[in-house]
Amino acid sequence: MGLELYAKIEEYLDFQEEVKELHSAFLGLIFEKGLDDVLDIGCGQGAFMMHLLANGVNAYGIDLSVEQIKVCQAYNLNADAISLDKVDEKFDCATAIFDVINYIPKNELGEFFINASKVLNDNGYFIFDVNSLFGFEEVAQGNLTINLEDKFIAIDANFEDEKLKTDITFFTQEKNNLYKKEEDTVVQYYHDVKSLKTLLSKSSFEIENIVNFNLHVDEEADKLIFICKKI
Repeated sequence: MGLELYAKIEEYLDFQEEVKELHSAFLGLIFEKGLDDVLDIGCGQGAFMMHLLANGVNAYGIDLSVEQIKVCQAYNLNADAISLDKVDEKFDCATAIFDVINYIPKNELGEFFINASKVLNDNGYFIFDVNSLFGFEEVAQGNLTINLEDKFIAIDANFEDEKLKTDITFFTQEKNNLYKKEEDTVVQYYHDVKSLKTLLSKSSFEIENIVNFNLHVDEEADKLIFICKKI
């Protein structure tokens, strides 16, 4: 669903400061709870895992993108390109940061939460963020073009029927001034708080807190951070 192409363009999207800010919030929660063994679901290129390790927290990462995991392993991080249901170990905490939950279709989310519960020790924590409706309607939608010396990126994002459909076109210059064109689509899903509460409860999670988080704008919270405990 476009994840491999997104991995290729991610470094050009200039989200570094937002990523650091969100990582800092998650780290604060992990330190507050005294958690020292974390599974990072959708770990990407391992930036959050490196923050965890630098602070003495054991970290294991999984991601569906083979290309992202190759980067993790190049940094000698403990990470695999597998789905959550293939994880055998148990952890004190599982995290899903920066839209991971929004990539999961509504009809698959309940099973995902059940699998998240299975990889946690008793009283373990599951901490994740989701985009708010405001975040989808007012922040995520729109068009973006990035014109570099040997690359061109075009992004067109449209939110409709509780889905954000993002079309990505990526041109890279090759020999003889010819360009290679790649295109794909990424879909994200809006999950309302009421539905999330119901699914989490069915998956043996108690919600300790939901934090309104202003990541991209100050006007209104564009993200929500859920702090859930396995019961």
